[in-house]
Amino acid sequence: MVSERGLQVLRAIVQDYVATHEPVGSKSIVERHAFGVSAATIRNDMAQLEDEELIAAPHTSSGRVPTDKGYRVFVDHLADIRPLSPAQRSAITAFLGDPGDLDDLLARTVRVLSQLTGQVAIVQYPSFARANVTHVELVAIAPARMLIVLVTDTGRVSQRIAALTAPLEDEDLPALRARLAALIVGHSVRDAADRVEACRTAGTAEAVGVDAALLSLCHVVAEELDEFRQDRLLMAGAANLARRESDFRGSIYPLLEAIEEQVTLLRLMGEMVADTQGLAASIGRENDPWGLGEASVVTSDYETSGAVARVGVLGPTRMDYPSNLASARAVARYLSRLLDEDENRR
Repeated sequence: MVSERGLQVLRAIVQDYVATHEPVGSKSIVERHAFGVSAATIRNDMAQLEDEELIAAPHTSSGRVPTDKGYRVFVDHLADIRPLSPAQRSAITAFLGDPGDLDDLLARTVRVLSQLTGQVAIVQYPSFARANVTHVELVAIAPARMLIVLVTDTGRVSQRIAALTAPLEDEDLPALRARLAALIVGHSVRDAADRVEACRTAGTAEAVGVDAALLSLCHVVAEELDEFRQDRLLMAGAANLARRESDFRGSIYPLLEAIEEQVTLLRLMGEMVADTQGLAASIGRENDPWGLGEASVVTSDYETSGAVARVGVLGPTRMDYPSNLASARAVARYLSRLLDEDENRR
């Protein structure tokens, strides 16, 4: 068992190590923090923390650094997550204001979060499987090429170009749009995908005119709706990993691969358990099953159209957890509010 003062010593070690990147000794703790006891007493507390595997000696230095277990105790019981400063909140508001669409909003989200934290910022797209298709538009860009624009009630807008098997007359475009809209508009992404697939299956190679054009569009729309149903991440600030390479015990390449592949991070984020505030952290060796034992991930939940997704940061275990969690929480709350306002306008 660690005493109450021992926990406060752990808090001091985490804070000082994150701030200085130097192992923390009893003398520096006495000098920097008002414990009102001698360095010998602090050394006894540190010995107890070391017995509990909450701190460790990185080498022959008399100083100690937090272990992954120590960071976990700090995050769960000792971290003081304060609101962001007015300047930080104003930066979020200015950066995220007046986005073009959901893709633009999420791209801005990871950029501002990366700037606030100095880490790799990650945002998970909401699950679009339950989204509804609200609009489809067709724009002829050549006699046999068509731009398809799909809009969902979650604010997702996609544009795809479809090649037709034969040129389409201009007067046939309204009928083609009406038939495609009847298939998918007003239906969930999942149901719309099933209806498009049924249309494709029922089509024949002998189809001509609007029927042939509809089959070509259905092929492209089916691919796009399938992408809507897949989990996706958006990230910014990968260069921050290279700047912080000295903070990692081993190679940063597994992290770079995880960023590129996305599947690993999606699985990890899906397993993280949030607290009552929607905050979650997965620290160091807790990430070993995903091959990311060198890193920590902190996230905050955000909501849109009844779906919950996550926004957060990825970085070394030596990170400012309270500040990063506060930044993720502030960005998530503003993101939820923007998406809610957008939904109410529709």
